[in-house]
Formats: sequence, structure tokens, C-alpha cells
Amino acid sequence: MRIVFMGTPDFAAVSLQRLLDAHFDVVGVFTQPDKPKNRGMKLQPSPVKEIALANGLPVFQPEKMRDGTALAALQSLQPDILVVVAYGRILPAELLAAAPLGAINVHGSLLPKYRGAAPIQWAVLNGDAVAGVTTMQMDAGIDTGDMLQSCSREVPEDMTAGELFELLSADGARLLCDTLKGLENGTLHPQKQDSAAATMAPMLDKTISPLDFQKSAKALHDQVRGLQPWPTATCRLGNTVLKIHKTRVGGHTTEDAGIIVSLSPLSVACGDGGVLQILELQYPGSRRM
Repeated sequence: MRIVFMGTPDFAAVSLQRLLDAHFDVVGVFTQPDKPKNRGMKLQPSPVKEIALANGLPVFQPEKMRDGTALAALQSLQPDILVVVAYGRILPAELLAAAPLGAINVHGSLLPKYRGAAPIQWAVLNGDAVAGVTTMQMDAGIDTGDMLQSCSREVPEDMTAGELFELLSADGARLLCDTLKGLENGTLHPQKQDSAAATMAPMLDKTISPLDFQKSAKALHDQVRGLQPWPTATCRLGNTVLKIHKTRVGGHTTEDAGIIVSLSPLSVACGDGGVLQILELQYPGSRRM
């Protein structure tokens, strides 16, 4: 089975490496164009591109997906199936139909829950006790295709979104291999999603970083860990905006929300009468402490 892989970040790179280690026939890789990073703003390849080049795979980085260039490159590879993992681009219908077996996607949630760009972060932000990954057949919608397989894992109450990312990237890579084998063997039976149960998981930005201490201590703790490693939770101390990297739910207090009730550990009263213990913070221009 000739596979064309489409992906960009670390989450996708784990799946590509797993396919190569399992000796699947990956004939080409599509990834987003190199982007400038760090202080020097030097162009940096994506994690997927680095793995592809290290394994001698042809790499394609189309700027646009609808001008015919991407379709021509894809057709030249004569794929049997497309595998899409966090590519970061919406694929037009002609690309989805370019392979006889269609396109399958590894998505970081237990569909239909959390459709969209940031399913793992929103699972943590919402305090979910269970998260997972799903493989599905792609269609023209956003994460609306028929489901193929899924796997889940418990989310400890102190796990950050970054930590869950690492675990689910490995889970997704294993599930992808199982799904491809099932498709080859004809043993999978796609299932329709219940759209009524779907929740959107939009991209994160810094507008959701500020902590509102009128909320419960648990909601704030989930916000802090859900915004790790980016964009990071923040709060104000006077006129200074602090980054909050690590917290813990403490005991109870009768103080008003936002009042510091203890310095060891630094503890702030919350709207539900609970206490948020701040274990790691950062002043502007300084290191974490």
C-alpha cells in the first residue's frame, strides 16, 4: 500500500516515524513551508520534514492547496491512501479523492468530542478525566468523517496539555498502524459520528490566558495546565503581569476572591471559597521561579 503522509508538528512526526519503523511504504511527505524561528528568524524545517529528509523521502511544501500544484505533486506519487496527521491545512475535495482508498486522519480526541484545531488542550482546559485519539476517514467537513478506531487514557488531575500531547502522539501513532493494517485486511467497519454530541475546539490564543479568581480553584488549575506550554496562564500583581506555570488546588478560605491568603505556598482565594496554590511563576524578563 503506497502511502503519502501529510503532517507538520511533533505530534505528526511521531506517527511518521512509527510508520517507517513498521516498514510501511511511505512514498512521499507533504508538510507546511519552513517558518522563521528564534531570535535570528532563520527558516526552520518542520519536525515531519526533518524525519522525511533523514529517511530519504521526497518532501513537498506547497504554499497553496487549490492552485493545482499540490494535486499534480500528489498524483505523481500514485498513492493508494493519504495519511493526514496535524497537517494544518484544509484539503480540498480533489486532494481527498486523489488516492483510491481515500484519506485517513489521526485526530487528538475521542470523536465526535472536540472537533477542531486544539482538541488536546481543550480536554485539559475543561478538566476531562479521560482523553484519547481517533482515526477516521476524511471528508469535506472539519473532523466530521466516519470513525475507524479509537483509544483512550485517563488524564491525571495535574497533567498538563503538553504532557498529554506526548502521550497521545504515541497512542495515535500506534493506532494509525493498527488502522492501516485493518484497512488492508478489510476488518474495519466505519461508524458515523453523532454530530449532536460534537464540541468545537478552536485554536488557542493569549486572550484566554488571564486568570479570573472569581472562578473555582479547580477551573483555574485546569486553565493553567491546559495552557501549558503555550500560551501560558497569566495574572496581575499590581501593574505586573505574571506568567503562571504550575498550580495546585489547596484548601478552603473565607477571604474574598483574588486575596493572597498565604505565602508558603503562595495561595490565592477563589470564587468558590477554594484556594489556588501557585507553585511556579515568572516575572517579565525573568526565569521561572
